[in-house]
Amino acid sequence: MKTIFVKPLQVEKKWYVIDAAGKPLGRTAVAAANILRGKNKPEFAPNADIGDYVIIINAAKAVVTGAKGEDKMYRRVSGYAGGLKEETYNQTVERKPCFPMEHAIKGMLPKGPLGRKLFTNLKVYAGAEHPHAAQKPIEYTV
Repeated sequence: MKTIFVKPLQVEKKWYVIDAAGKPLGRTAVAAANILRGKNKPEFAPNADIGDYVIIINAAKAVVTGAKGEDKMYRRVSGYAGGLKEETYNQTVERKPCFPMEHAIKGMLPKGPLGRKLFTNLKVYAGAEHPHAAQKPIEYTV
């Protein structure tokens, strides 16, 4: 049996919209990462960009289970001595509502040039509005 390799120009890319309101952060991120990689297509190849575009709306309303709202920490370093900055999930959602969703999805994509390219196919919005109506996105349920 021959392996099928699809050329980048032969790939038909669709747009999907995922509503994250009331849904677990991780499950929504997994569904988005699978669509971005193209794992839902029969011609999936781990080294090629054959995935689709994903729009996530209501990212600020995604839920985390248990005590993760206060226990889950996001850390960054300024580069100076003693420059570690920490904040909880709830503080991060108040400051940057889309960041936890983007951070979760980015961690599920491959590292390197392919992962950086796939991440550009993701659009995350804190509210229910998005400017991609012209692409006629398909509703995707998690």
